[in-house]
Amino acid sequence: MADIKDQINEDVKTAMRGKDKERLAALRLIQAAFKQKEVDERIELNDEQTITILDKMAKQHRDSIEQFKQAGRDDLVNKEQFELDIIEAYLPEQLSEDEINQMIEQAISDTGAETMKDMGKVMGVLKGKLQGRADMGKVSGLIKSRLTT
Repeated sequence: MADIKDQINEDVKTAMRGKDKERLAALRLIQAAFKQKEVDERIELNDEQTITILDKMAKQHRDSIEQFKQAGRDDLVNKEQFELDIIEAYLPEQLSEDEINQMIEQAISDTGAETMKDMGKVMGVLKGKLQGRADMGKVSGLIKSRLTT
């Protein structure tokens, strides 16, 4: 299977051939984020790193959408949503709330976490498993609700 970067490169070519300017712009935004990371750290990204970048971009887009909605800027909401949809297409399938809850319960039981002091242990176990597959902000809230203060 082709890695995410290769797939995006192919999709850029397809968008160029199809003269799909909006899609092309969104894909180039993703490529730029990858290139930035590679240049800054002098590395070649693997799929796990690309998912981390895509997940961060998706979170930024969700935050922007909320802010634009509050400001009544539907034009910008639509643009951000379009880009978010493209970004999410390259992320692994999102987990259901039940699946997330099961993983949280398992992580709490595996780490023996009981209080908020143990939050870091639980997040450490879950981060790799859930990255790109769940909103980590929501996951954090769910963990907090289960651990006593």
